Amino acid sequence: MKSMIRIGLLGSLLSVTSAAIASDVPFPNGYRDWHHVKSMVIEDGHPLFGAFGGIHHLYANKKALEGYQHGKFSDRSVIVFDLLEANHAGNAVTEGVRKVVGVMHKDRKKYAETGGWGFEGFAGDSKTQRAVGKDAKTACFSCHEPHQDSDYVFSNLRDAKK
Repeated sequence: MKSMIRIGLLGSLLSVTSAAIASDVPFPNGYRDWHHVKSMVIEDGHPLFGAFGGIHHLYANKKALEGYQHGKFSDRSVIVFDLLEANHAGNAVTEGVRKVVGVMHKDRKKYAETGGWGFEGFAGDSKTQRAVGKDAKTACFSCHEPHQDSDYVFSNLRDAKK
């Protein structure tokens, strides 16, 4: 009986630990001072408009910048996509409110189940309200998985020197 309780407690602890690991990607303080990778606008009619419509600015920390330049990202690489509403005024598109700060954080051991990347989205302007949490595998990695050849990264550095 005691061994059954221990096994049950161990299973519960592993579930809690697994959920914590899946959602422990930190908010990338100061990311707007990192290297700007590129910007893009996803407009109505694009298949991802419902989830990701708006203006995207992508940023890379120094480790991720090296990954973009060499095609392989090392641990502690962090890529951020800052998603803002796109406001149309006349013939101009301007930034609206922030929708989400999406983060990819490389740690091969910690995030082995998702290609070595931890994923998180921080809602609006919040540095604490998580939009992905334990659902990173289905919410994020399922779309990144087909991009294994580029280390699961969609974007390319506009000024990469390969």
